[in-house]
Amino acid sequence: MFLKIMVAIDGSKTSTEALLEAKRMALAHQGTLRIVYAASDADEADRKTGHKLLAQATSALGEGVQADTRILQAESIYGLNGIAETIATAANEWGADLVVMGSSHRQGLKRLVIGSVAEQLIPKVNASILLVRPR
Repeated sequence: MFLKIMVAIDGSKTSTEALLEAKRMALAHQGTLRIVYAASDADEADRKTGHKLLAQATSALGEGVQADTRILQAESIYGLNGIAETIATAANEWGADLVVMGSSHRQGLKRLVIGSVAEQLIPKVNASILLVRPR
């Protein structure tokens, strides 16, 4: 049973799809949503973008789902690993049962070099992880 569902958004199409899937899961399990955006600690513009995206996400949810939002502070010197670490820490501290996020679906050399936040989350988070792929 997924009572505490965290969804990480980044403004991409797949993160919007992840938000909608997280809403469906919350409704199905009568759970609570926590919508998060990991902002770079060195970039005030990124934090402003995060606040805007979180407001849009909350608005897109509509009625019927209990949700709150958080801006997470990711250490920019660690790049994607800093984002994954920040999301994992927040999920573990909140006691999330499920983490939902969109997958960028990188392939080939980009995937090898860049990796993905989702892949880095797997060993760090104490919850199930649901990846939403692009449609």
